[in-house]
Amino acid sequence: MLRFLQRHPFLKLLIPLVVGIVCGEYLPSVEYNEVCLPVLGGLLILMIICHSRCYTYVYGATAFLFFVVLGFMRVGDELRLTDYAFTGETSVYQIVLTEKPELKAKTMLCRAVPTSEWRNDTLIHPQQEHTFLFYIAKDSASEALRRGDLLWVETCLAPPANNGIPDEFDYARYLIHKGISGTAYVPAGHWRKTGNADRPTFRQTALEMRDRITNLYRTLGFQGDELAVLSALTVGDKEELSEEITETYSVSGASHVLALSGLHIGFIYALFWFFFSPLWRRWRLLKPLLSLLIILFLWGFAFLTGLSSSVVRSVVMFSLFILASLRAEKTLTMDTLLVTAFLMLLYHPFWLLDVGFQLSFSAVAAILLLQSRFYALWPVKHRWGQKVWGMMTVSVAAQIGVAPLIIFYFSRFSTHFLLTNLWVIPLVSVIMYAAVLLLILTPFPALQQPFASVVEVLVRVQNEGLRWIEQLPLASIDNLWLTMGEVFLLYLLCYVICRYFNLRTVRRAFTVGWICIGFLICRFFFFTVDTPDCGVAFYNVRGCPAVHCLSGGGRSWLVCADSLTDTSRYHRALASRWNRFRIDTPRIVRGTYSAEGLQVDNQVILYAGKRICLITDSRWRYMKTDTPLDMDYLYISKGYRGNGSELLALFSANTVILDASLSAAYQNRLEAAFNLKGVPCIRLEEAGFVEDW
Repeated sequence: MLRFLQRHPFLKLLIPLVVGIVCGEYLPSVEYNEVCLPVLGGLLILMIICHSRCYTYVYGATAFLFFVVLGFMRVGDELRLTDYAFTGETSVYQIVLTEKPELKAKTMLCRAVPTSEWRNDTLIHPQQEHTFLFYIAKDSASEALRRGDLLWVETCLAPPANNGIPDEFDYARYLIHKGISGTAYVPAGHWRKTGNADRPTFRQTALEMRDRITNLYRTLGFQGDELAVLSALTVGDKEELSEEITETYSVSGASHVLALSGLHIGFIYALFWFFFSPLWRRWRLLKPLLSLLIILFLWGFAFLTGLSSSVVRSVVMFSLFILASLRAEKTLTMDTLLVTAFLMLLYHPFWLLDVGFQLSFSAVAAILLLQSRFYALWPVKHRWGQKVWGMMTVSVAAQIGVAPLIIFYFSRFSTHFLLTNLWVIPLVSVIMYAAVLLLILTPFPALQQPFASVVEVLVRVQNEGLRWIEQLPLASIDNLWLTMGEVFLLYLLCYVICRYFNLRTVRRAFTVGWICIGFLICRFFFFTVDTPDCGVAFYNVRGCPAVHCLSGGGRSWLVCADSLTDTSRYHRALASRWNRFRIDTPRIVRGTYSAEGLQVDNQVILYAGKRICLITDSRWRYMKTDTPLDMDYLYISKGYRGNGSELLALFSANTVILDASLSAAYQNRLEAAFNLKGVPCIRLEEAGFVEDW
């Protein structure tokens, strides 16, 4: 490890910067941010003194602390941009839509910036811009909204919040990392359009250019999955992607081609290199000018894609690579990768926590470390054989680099990734170059229209090939689960195995063995701990009132309201929890059911010694009984319009659970009625979940 640090000095700066960013993420860095600047100044002075007096170890320790504090401070700076003083009251705001509204099932999702607030007959202008997500009720007027529109809205701004379900995706933190200060819902009739912003921002102009290219594809006859995939491949517009085609690319292991990254930038770079390299080989003095021109073209492409973070990462890396190549003809090196990571994290520290950032840098690092070793295992003399073998070794190395992270984040491993890459990478390169030619032919409609049919056929062929791979046996292994500690152990294992093959010693072999034993111990521990017993669970999934009945052996049932037809939201919210517990997809139960210890009748559930009544309508309102029915849980959700006294006359309940679909005022009335009789109430909106096993 010390030798690796000596060969790559920028790693000495990157490691403390990453440590500081992680500390800033989990500590209240905004409160301590004012102290960081004088601490940085003191550490810098100490570094200068230690360097001048040759205090090597003290200088190294001081430099390490300097970059730790620098990373900590940069996180505080970013968090301060999203820090907003929420009042919890409804007010009137003027907002400007900064991006194209996104169509949802019942709302239009608008990313917007409040420019002023009307409060107590006074117009207040914020001192700092904050971006919010406004969910505007969907109707013909809201569907006509466009980027740059000015609106007056009456709503209540709220900070980002999660459902409180264990192992769920931290959506609130995700929004903060994306620069979103909060969310708001705007009912129909509580907003009015007043005009358009005079001057679009630089990013808005970039997004407008991207939309123009997507609309050009649409006018040329592209539609459905072909339009969606071509827009994602060329300009990074993934709004048209359906769930089916996204799942196809995910199962087959081709999701990386839908996210613009180093692969696509590499194709663009290779195209310009093909045209410019003969010129600078003949006239060496032209190389700096042509290299600068390539960099400008790459940033122009990033502009057309809307300046997405993944494209910016790749363009920064290739720009540094092009500048480094001015000194000598060399390939991409680990130093270039480390410098890119350092500069990008210094500019935007939250990229460290971005899945795309982690996957792209892990893949490139694995290729740089492993691909040459794999390629040397089998000497191939045939020219085309070398290309195929090289592509296969690159795919294997990249897959090793990203596999632990993919399992950690997506609980899936695509087994046919080699076949997928052999199929999709050549086709993607052809489609990318064909799309460039298609755009060049815009002034010549007579040539552009027939060529568009050729491009459409290429995209369709790629999609059909991936659908075939998706249907192959064991195309993917799903429902996997890894902890962050296990991910670290897997990467450490890869590193020590590489060291072992460089120099095969007994000591390194023992190190490999001990890490394998440590990983197996972790697996056994979590396998034992994360095994739920037979019981029931309630989760805060809005719009999906259901009781989850677990058998303790991987099987379970989801007892839903009779009127609930779509449980996909429940599955998405609980997927990570079920993967951790190694629970199979639950069987959906509606109406009367009796089997395997579970009995359901008239939405009364008997399971594992528990009696639960799922109250989702008014069937119990006018019933009477001489002896109240004993219930462990009453689960009340939207659809019931009665009061607590009616239910208390029918049921003798130990605990009442109030679903988040009920309004806050209605929950207050129900809770007051039940508490008056000494029956505890649990609000799922606040608790997040209730598990009883």
